[in-house]
Amino acid sequence: MRSPVPTTPAVRRLLAGSVLVLSGVACAPIPYAVAAAQAPAQALTDQAVHHYEAGQQTQAREEFRRAAEQGNRLAQFDYAMMLLNGEGADADPDGAVHWLERAASAGMTQAQYVYAKMFDDGYVVGKSIPQANLWYEKAARQGHVQAQAAIANEYFIGRGVPRDYKTAFTWYEKAARGGDLPSQYIVASYYERGYGVVTPDLERARLWYGKAAAQGDVAAQGKLDAMNRELARQAAPTAGATPPTPAAR
Repeated sequence: MRSPVPTTPAVRRLLAGSVLVLSGVACAPIPYAVAAAQAPAQALTDQAVHHYEAGQQTQAREEFRRAAEQGNRLAQFDYAMMLLNGEGADADPDGAVHWLERAASAGMTQAQYVYAKMFDDGYVVGKSIPQANLWYEKAARQGHVQAQAAIANEYFIGRGVPRDYKTAFTWYEKAARGGDLPSQYIVASYYERGYGVVTPDLERARLWYGKAAAQGDVAAQGKLDAMNRELARQAAPTAGATPPTPAAR
């Protein structure tokens, strides 16, 4: 039997954003026939969400359980989170892992990301960087921005995968386009310096520093200001220079 989830800051940060997913989670497509067969489970899941939002956690947990057993992956994830956090009844870490894996295997990106984080941090499940990277990449390929940034970091430092700055850049750029602030700064740095991966492009660097700065990144704002000053300096006429005559134009 696994021990209860430790209340470390890393765990609290993870669970703060993953207690329940009540709508709008990206998943792998479900064939129409399968979706039709799951309609009752979806209705039950919607009912569970309603009861959870109303503070009726015991009832919500039971409804999530029933919908999870019928194959609804949103219910599987939400039931796993309730089991993990002891909402509606006692915590059940083993049960949480079981249902989280079911939801992740069914293609739910948030479940894949949370499962990867568990392996990465080594709580509830045993620490396994290869497993973490496997699930990060599954979620990243479906567009999960945090997973894209996570797998980019792994390729950048060579943690559990071969170090590959080009692959890292590819994932950083995807995450940056999805709004991830640290990735926006890193992409800007790539375009400013090149690093043997991309052709330096100061306009693109300014663009990405600007996006990061707009989200409140002080360092990005400093880089943007410095680049703008340099551009202004280059554009200014040289002191004492004589403007060209019409004949010389």
